[in-house]
Amino acid sequence: MATPHHSRRGSTAYYPRKRAKSPAGRIRSWPEISGTPRIQGFAGYKVGMTHVEMLDYRKTSVTAGQSIVSAVTVIEVPPLRALAVRYYSDSIDGLKVAAEHWTDKVDEDILRVINKREKVTNGYNDNMVDIVDEVRLVVATNPSSATGIPSKTPDIFEVKVAGGSIADRIKLAESKLGKELTFSEFTKEGQFVDAIGVTKGKGFTGHVERFGVKLLPRKNRKHRRMIGTLGPWHPDWVRNTVPQAGQMGFQQRTAYNLRVLKVGPKTEVESVNPKGGFVGYGLVRNDYVLLHGSVPGPSKRLIKLRDAARQRVSTAEKVTLSYISVESKQGD
Repeated sequence: MATPHHSRRGSTAYYPRKRAKSPAGRIRSWPEISGTPRIQGFAGYKVGMTHVEMLDYRKTSVTAGQSIVSAVTVIEVPPLRALAVRYYSDSIDGLKVAAEHWTDKVDEDILRVINKREKVTNGYNDNMVDIVDEVRLVVATNPSSATGIPSKTPDIFEVKVAGGSIADRIKLAESKLGKELTFSEFTKEGQFVDAIGVTKGKGFTGHVERFGVKLLPRKNRKHRRMIGTLGPWHPDWVRNTVPQAGQMGFQQRTAYNLRVLKVGPKTEVESVNPKGGFVGYGLVRNDYVLLHGSVPGPSKRLIKLRDAARQRVSTAEKVTLSYISVESKQGD
């Protein structure tokens, strides 16, 4: 009798399946862009999901140009605060910090995270164009302005300034130092973005739920929700490809190529806030964006957005939304 075969259980692209170090995802790479210099990333808080009615902008879709109903994710995007400009030089060991220029305007909530006395200008001067290979802005979120976020401690991270020449990037970064950055400075409607976040944690789960292995036969001894074997005798160790119980969820994931359907100012939050507010979040009070589809993580999770790294489809020239559902999400 031939040995039965089946596809392996669980993708090895997501190993090791352990808890993320922080609930805030980390942007590990930045795509190259051209054109005028601008920031390549932003951050917001996941509010929840709703649905919209719109004209299908996808040219190759069977419903292209027709009115469709689609699920969208609402993300609240308060302005970011630019704390410092960080200059990197490329070396044999990768990018190294050549200098950094910190602002004098540091709010009180920022002092929860950093020590103002330690953050001073380090080797910065106006003639650094020749040694600088990459320019980034050190920015901080503003959770105090979002009433749905219980933690008021800002998250500090870097966003890359790309496009144009190095001199143009330095000029743009220095002009933003100590000021607020809005989402419109990052991207606009019709563009693609990547959403990076940490998924909802589900704790310690078994073999079946974690990897989707089949239940053993009813007459199996002792167990049914388990694997049949840990592997062969040789090699004489348990390989990491064997499905086993362990941590499920609370892992960093990236949702690629999400279309920005709408960028709404805080003066128009009535057009997106449902009756009774979003479940587990409340009301949106700042600028917001609608992304086509879902993003990883539960509500209130910090979601970092960046330019699309794997875009294969052209951007939409115009996105027409005819209806945004504001019906209550509380259920019956």
